Parts: sequence; C-alpha cells; structure tokens
Amino acid sequence: MPPPVSSSAQAARKRLADQLRQIRQDAGLTGKELAQRAGWSAGVSKISRIEHARRPISPADLRTWCEVCGVSAERTEELLAELRAVASMWATHRQLNRAGLKARQERLRDEYWQVRIMRIYQTRVIPGLMQTPAMAAFYLGRAREEQHLERDDVAEAVQARMERQRCLGRPDAKWLFLLEEDVLRYRCAPTKVHREQLQHLLSAMRRPTVSLGIIPRDIERAGVIPAESFTMTDADLVAVELTSGYLQFTQPADIRPYVEAWDRLWSLAVHGDTARALINNALEALDRPL
Repeated sequence: MPPPVSSSAQAARKRLADQLRQIRQDAGLTGKELAQRAGWSAGVSKISRIEHARRPISPADLRTWCEVCGVSAERTEELLAELRAVASMWATHRQLNRAGLKARQERLRDEYWQVRIMRIYQTRVIPGLMQTPAMAAFYLGRAREEQHLERDDVAEAVQARMERQRCLGRPDAKWLFLLEEDVLRYRCAPTKVHREQLQHLLSAMRRPTVSLGIIPRDIERAGVIPAESFTMTDADLVAVELTSGYLQFTQPADIRPYVEAWDRLWSLAVHGDTARALINNALEALDRPL
C-alpha cells in the first residue's frame, strides 16, 4: 500500500534535503564554507535547517547552492522541478475553493479535456464525474457549509461539474472508476437522490469509454486492504483527497506505490453484470427500513 499520506509531504521535503546535503559533500564543502561562498549571513544554521528539512529552500537559494557546488545546469533544473513539486504537494480545500466552488470546478473541467486515461478509486463518495445534478448539489452544498465559504455559488458549481462530465464522451480517452461496494450504500443524501444516483451509475456503465469496477464487501481480499481515495491522471499525477485538503504527487517515486495499489485493488473488482447486480442490490436495500 502507499505510505501514510500524513508523512508523504515531509518525506518529499526530506528527500530533496538529502540530495542537497549530498551535493555539498560531493563538492568537498563544509556547511560553513558553502554559506561563506554563497554570501549567506545566517551561515551554518541556515545550511543545517535546510539539510534537515526543517526549513524550505527558496528557488534562488537552490540555484546559488548548485552554482557554488558546481552542479550542472541540467541537474539544477531537475532539482528546481522537484522543489516546485514539493511546494505544490499540499493544498487545503479552503485554498482550492478561495475563488469559489464554481471556479474550482471550471479549472478541473479544463484539465480533464487533456487527460488520456484517468483512474479514480473511491472509498467514501460517488466520483464527481459520475454524479447526478442532485447528488452534486448535495456534496457541493455540504462542502460549502463545512468549509465555511461565504459565497453561495453551489448552483453554478453544479452546472460546471455537469459540463465537465461531457469529457466522458471523448473517444480518445479512457475513464476507469473503482468503488468499494460500501460507497453504493452510504446514505449521505436523501433516499430519492440516492436512488437516482444508483440508477445513473447503471446508465453510465454503458458508455464505451467508461469502465466501472466494484470491490464486493464480502470478497476474499487476500491481504489487500482498502487504501485512501485517490485519482491518478495519466501516469504523471496522483491526487489524494483528505478531509482537510488534497495531496498531489508528481514525482515517479511517489506515484509508483499508487500504481501498484491500483493494480492490486483493481484485481479484486467485479465488472459488467456482476457489478450491475451489486448496484441493483443497493437499490433494493433503499426500500428496506434501516
């Protein structure tokens, strides 16, 4: 399984810091010598905090570090790219929704028209690309309340999310959805909304560009435990949704565990008629008293 998400951002910062320390050592410089040649008045303490990942390095300081240590331009650009990836790994929901729920949905809509293959694994909610307008309104309304957003643009955000779903019709893209069976049964929204949503899943499964897999709750998992919900865009971006925000991974070393987790989880899923039977079972359960 992927490493705990709570430690992933710090691990990425530590990985970059370790590389910088190794570069300094390979150049035969002490921390004091590097600080003197770089002209940093904070001296050794600044070097130490950077190398122990207790202080982020700025792009300008990273360039200076590499220049003093004789690092090639190509390697310097690689490190700068890694620095940008580390800096953009974490964002809270409030940060992402600062310009409004509609604006965020529009950004996602534009990005999804560039995707070639998207893999979405969910343990809690119906993915946005598969939601009905009523379910989208419910989820986005809850998000506005929980994040204490002043602007009420839920209706506009729902419309933007529905427009984004048009990407499912692209013949040049593939959309793979993987749900734990319990997602079908969580009664977060009113029963009418829930029933309509499950019926929509049955319809969406018929799209030629869509593949829906469901992991039965009683399947023999052979040691494969549920992971956190995540979305994998092509092979170069993984987004992990947490209660407070999103982690984004762009480095191959961070993405690889999620590729492996997806393969293990996908191998447990049922498809086609068997998946439809699970959805119909969930629909029938809505008519039974809790």
